[in-house]
Amino acid sequence: MITLNLYYTGVNGSARRFAEEMETSGIAERIRQEEGNLRYAYFQPLNDPETILLVDSWVDQSAIDRHHASPMMSAVAALREKYDLHMKAERYVSEDLGQDAGFLRK
Repeated sequence: MITLNLYYTGVNGSARRFAEEMETSGIAERIRQEEGNLRYAYFQPLNDPETILLVDSWVDQSAIDRHHASPMMSAVAALREKYDLHMKAERYVSEDLGQDAGFLRK
């Protein structure tokens, strides 16, 4: 699994309005239905009201590449422009938790 943490930052609540429009327009749900998508969820850091975090997980790089080539990306890009957002990204590749799994409370 590959997870991307995308931080959208704007001013005067624009990042939150972007995430809300992604949800209410149905774009986020259509992305969730794309083959290979495992998670597509927005969060807001408690210490930064001008940033929205998107946690976006896919089964593999091929799924991400298909998503990036989909018509959905132009809709996302248009909304980013509409709300004048800037982005930062982090990429994580999952692996077996090994001994760390013992620290998780289920």
